[in-house]
Amino acid sequence: MLDANLKTQLQAYLEKVTRPIEMVASLDDSAASNELLELLREIESLSDKIALSTHGQDARKPSFALTSPGQPIHLRFAGIPLGHEFTSLVLALLQVGGHPSKAPAELLEQVTNLQGSYKFETYFSLSCQNCPDVVQALNLAAVLNPNIEHVAIDGALFQEEVEQRQVLSVPQVFLNGEPFASGRMDLEQIVAKLDTGAAARDAEKLKAKAPFDVLIVGGGPAGAAAAIYAARKGIRTGIAAERFGGQVLDTMAIENYISIPETEGPKFAAALEQHVKAYDVDIMNLQRAEKLVPGKDLIEVQFANGAALKAKSVIIATGARWRQMNVPGESEYRNKGVTYCPHCDGPLFKGKRVAVIGGGNSGVEAAIDLAGIVKHVTLLEFDGQLRADAVLQRKLYSLPNVTVITSAQTTEALGDGQKLTGLIYKDRKSGASQTVELEGIFVQIGLLPNSEWLKDSLKLSPRGEVEVDTHGRTSVPGVFAAGDVTTVPYKQIVIAAGEGSKAALSAFDHLIRSSAPQEAKAA
Repeated sequence: MLDANLKTQLQAYLEKVTRPIEMVASLDDSAASNELLELLREIESLSDKIALSTHGQDARKPSFALTSPGQPIHLRFAGIPLGHEFTSLVLALLQVGGHPSKAPAELLEQVTNLQGSYKFETYFSLSCQNCPDVVQALNLAAVLNPNIEHVAIDGALFQEEVEQRQVLSVPQVFLNGEPFASGRMDLEQIVAKLDTGAAARDAEKLKAKAPFDVLIVGGGPAGAAAAIYAARKGIRTGIAAERFGGQVLDTMAIENYISIPETEGPKFAAALEQHVKAYDVDIMNLQRAEKLVPGKDLIEVQFANGAALKAKSVIIATGARWRQMNVPGESEYRNKGVTYCPHCDGPLFKGKRVAVIGGGNSGVEAAIDLAGIVKHVTLLEFDGQLRADAVLQRKLYSLPNVTVITSAQTTEALGDGQKLTGLIYKDRKSGASQTVELEGIFVQIGLLPNSEWLKDSLKLSPRGEVEVDTHGRTSVPGVFAAGDVTTVPYKQIVIAAGEGSKAALSAFDHLIRSSAPQEAKAA
């Protein structure tokens, strides 16, 4: 099952294990159980510290628990953790085997000190690039704290369970039987949600920080590049982000970043963060900006947790998010049939009817990918024709289970109160309304800038983008902006990184000029 190279790499990793590992499998006569057993036997053969038992009695089959004798560890995979989740399996083996996590010591201590009883269940799909962060975070928590249990469940393999619990997006996390969270989360975010006093403590820490020379708001490619360029100038640099990596974390494949032929969003985001950490940059995660307050000497940024940071200059790099349809039913059925990530959630709609909203490249690519999984795809485009590249359109029209409807304005998402059941669209030519019965809607209609918090502070375009000049300067002196939140055209990672670098250089130039002696200024 594992090729020779992968076995060699895994065997090298397992040499770091310091205590015995037990894999206890719960199996039946299914093909999936046989496949899991083959995988576990191969893993067992790679280390004398690993023992496999096939006498597990868990109700979910196939599944297996990972534990260590004498250690109160409650960690289980239900399914076959390959694909994106193979890394989660490797990390779980290492951590159960005593190899320490690289997470910050303060965060690990916070997890260890959590009181109460926490039984987590995470539904994932093997094609989901967002799921491993959640699975790995909760696996680590289960290793650190005996009060925490975690089961990672392959939704595609346990379809009946997914149907019963109405899981229509991944990652989907349940805590003690109740919905806890959906979407990408890291350990820091999970702990902040469990530890109710964490936000207040964090706010107090931020309030005590001295003013920065440059404060960057946003941790995507633009923010990361700005942080590196600013720190290299030797000035006091801080970066406050709601989640480091930004929208890149939700990107499946990156094949157009110069010098990197191919990578995945989460890997790229991790590399960005590692690069920033190589410099003297104060990284502040889980910080959602709410207000920008310009000042003569210092600019203030206020955050949702009540904290505020001050700086001599600010670079706004808050990026953009998926644009919503803004129709009745969309919010009500979000993650209950309405979704925005075909790669993550597509496997959950196997054999079902879905719609894709949007006829650009992303919409057509989504329809093509989904056609190989679902029963039928209906693609709806507002314009009179598709806007995707010709090669994509040719592929789309060649698929027998795809219907393309142009001049279609989606007006409502329908449901039964629990899950999505269809949509209504208006034919823009005839004005007639049509109903399409389906189980899923994948929205692919572009981006919306994350700039609402700035509307009373600086100049925005009619589309809500921060207006910048050729140097990244905004309408407020000392405030710069870069990336997808700005009016700069072509929302691409490589462009965002370049604009972030430019904004940092412009901020540094501003600091030099604003601190120069008056005589020099006059000259």
